[in-house]
Amino acid sequence: MMNSYHANVRAQQRGIPPLVVDWLERFGEEVYDHRGCIVLHFSKRSVRSLERNVGREPVRRMSEYLRCYAVLTTDGKVITVGKRFKHLRH
Repeated sequence: MMNSYHANVRAQQRGIPPLVVDWLERFGEEVYDHRGCIVLHFSKRSVRSLERNVGREPVRRMSEYLRCYAVLTTDGKVITVGKRFKHLRH
C-alpha cells in the first residue's frame, strides 16, 4: 500500500518505524470509523498471526509498537499513523 506524505511525516515525528506500518497493513485488524476511513490496529488475534509469520522474538522486541494504528482511505492509502493511549471504540 502507499503512504501519504502526511503519514510518512507523522510516523517519523511519532517514532513509528516503517516496519510497524508494514505489519499493520499485512496483519492489522480493520475497524471502520463510520466517517469513510478504515483504522488498522493490532488485536490479540492479529498479534498471534504476526507471531506465527515473523516469529515470537521479533514481535516481543517490537512490543512497544503494538499500540500503533494506521488510518486508511477506502482505496487503501495510509492517511496517518499514531499510537493509541485509550481503548479503540468499535
